[in-house]
Amino acid sequence: MNWIAGAWAVFRKDLQLELRSRYALSTLLLFVLSTTLVVLFAAALGLGRAFVREEERGTVLLLRLHTRPSMVYAGKLLFNVLLIGVLTMVTAAAFGLLLGLPVGAPGLLATVLALGALGLAGATTLLAALIARASTGGGALLTVLLFPLLAPLLVSVVSATQEALAGASFAAAGEELLTLVGFAGVTITASVLLFDYVWEE
Repeated sequence: MNWIAGAWAVFRKDLQLELRSRYALSTLLLFVLSTTLVVLFAAALGLGRAFVREEERGTVLLLRLHTRPSMVYAGKLLFNVLLIGVLTMVTAAAFGLLLGLPVGAPGLLATVLALGALGLAGATTLLAALIARASTGGGALLTVLLFPLLAPLLVSVVSATQEALAGASFAAAGEELLTLVGFAGVTITASVLLFDYVWEE
């Protein structure tokens, strides 16, 4: 093998490896970002109408008369968690099958998606109640307002999902998991404290 042929063989090998790794990385990022964006927009548009429907149908008056604010918040939060959880599972499964991505750490992925759904529901429920009192275009307005609020959640979900797909351990994704737990805890606690005021005003 002459010098030129040897150099060309090394170049071709490195180029093929780089293209393969970039393809795998691009597929991984496409899965994570697509799933996150679909869930975010669908949840915001759907959940944004939850309190608006109560206002439009007049059922909000019945709820105020016969239930306590904490009951309304808990019921709406549980419904939102269920809705986002189902939506997340369906979307993740669809994109996973479409892109053919193996899941290296299924337990970690399930934990990340569950915490992400809880955090998204916690942030969305109170904000949807606020918007319902001020506007009938709840879905679109909620989508716009959620983005800056959800920045820490989105960054942590994307990062932890990538690690789960790559087969990382819970310890390796510990920082992201703590962020997700903290975000859900803070948003739900703040919502519980503020919901009485929002609901009764």
